[in-house]
Amino acid sequence: MSSTQIVIVGAAGRMGRAITSCISRGVVENLSLTGAVDQSTSPHQGQDMGQLAGVPDMGISLTSDLPASLALGDVIIDFSFHAGIENRAKLIAEAGKCWVIGTTGLSDEEKAAVAEAGKSIPVILAANMSLGVNLLADLVKQAAASLKGRGYDIEVIEHHHRKKLDNPSGTALFLGEAAAEGSEWNISDVAVDGRTGIQAGERPVAEIGFHAVRGGDVVGDHDVIFAAEGELLKLGHRATSRDTFAIGALQASAWIQGKGPGLYSMRDVLGL
Repeated sequence: MSSTQIVIVGAAGRMGRAITSCISRGVVENLSLTGAVDQSTSPHQGQDMGQLAGVPDMGISLTSDLPASLALGDVIIDFSFHAGIENRAKLIAEAGKCWVIGTTGLSDEEKAAVAEAGKSIPVILAANMSLGVNLLADLVKQAAASLKGRGYDIEVIEHHHRKKLDNPSGTALFLGEAAAEGSEWNISDVAVDGRTGIQAGERPVAEIGFHAVRGGDVVGDHDVIFAAEGELLKLGHRATSRDTFAIGALQASAWIQGKGPGLYSMRDVLGL
């Protein structure tokens, strides 16, 4: 069986290096790294990706030339910063490649550009590539639907490393959206980003609070709390290694090969 050729965008970042390491170690079978792209300002330009990832040399050097790199791959794994994703959407769609996106913090306009690309190529867009997190979202939705109208307050708490820029995390928002969907609420109507000061009255039932903790080197902890009189239900996930997300992205890459145009999610990869 011929291997699926992978090009990583955002290859010099933490996730790009983790994906490179997993490919090198053959964690997911029949995948090979054929291209690695990052900003021209990266100090690692021209360096072998094996050296960057702490594995043997792979013969693939980091470049800033995205158009040339697209020709080298079957699947583009994108973990770069969200700025510029509209331009990437056009280039990747024109190249006819499969696109796996782990980038978070997309604006409505950027999401629209991704959806437009999905009209001509297969695209997986996921707030979190972990299989466990995506299964958790399904369980959160089920719990919210089962407990709807029974006096349970919903809160989302997340903890990440000190270098994380977006608050709350894309995964926290993803889990909150699952809870809102199960509760038959519109997330934009019920989301509260932390709390400061004295509230005017007690906590509304139709509310989902988001709380972001930043510190240390935590890869990612997420808890969704359903709190009622006399009990508290907590559904959570703890990532102890970025390999969790890298493996999910690689499994998504193996799954998307041969799929028709469309905007897919990790729920599709899991068969949920």
